[in-house]
Amino acid sequence: MNLKTRLAAAALLVATTATAWAQVPKVPKVQDAWARPTVQGQKAGGGFLRIDSPAADRLLGGSTPVAGRVELHSMKMEGDVMRMREVEAIELPAGQPVALQPGGLHLMLMELKSPLKNGDRFPLTLKFEKAGELQVEVQVRTQAPGGAATPAGGVHKH
Repeated sequence: MNLKTRLAAAALLVATTATAWAQVPKVPKVQDAWARPTVQGQKAGGGFLRIDSPAADRLLGGSTPVAGRVELHSMKMEGDVMRMREVEAIELPAGQPVALQPGGLHLMLMELKSPLKNGDRFPLTLKFEKAGELQVEVQVRTQAPGGAATPAGGVHKH
């Protein structure tokens, strides 16, 4: 193979690799998925996690076998009152981590089928607008990973 043929082959390889790389789905990375324990009779619980998305996307919702439905919520202070509202989607800017945490954006696990007990684990499927579905494991714990303790059975008021 002469030099001209080798250079042409190398250029083709680089172009093919770049095209393939551009077509690789940009899957969000989910870390520190956890939920607070709940008490008997409590029908909703909070879920929290961190999402790092390499490409702009939107979290649209989720599902889990431990609850009838999963909702996306925000919390913010309005005067002296903390208000929680359901949101349609959570924006995920490219390359910027988004934390779903107590007191801010979070998941609500509605219609719980049984109490969430400290130490339990359960699957959660997250639905993204562009990346599709991603399954993660959620750990039930009394405190955030590396964070402060949270009360068991914490109840949110709408």
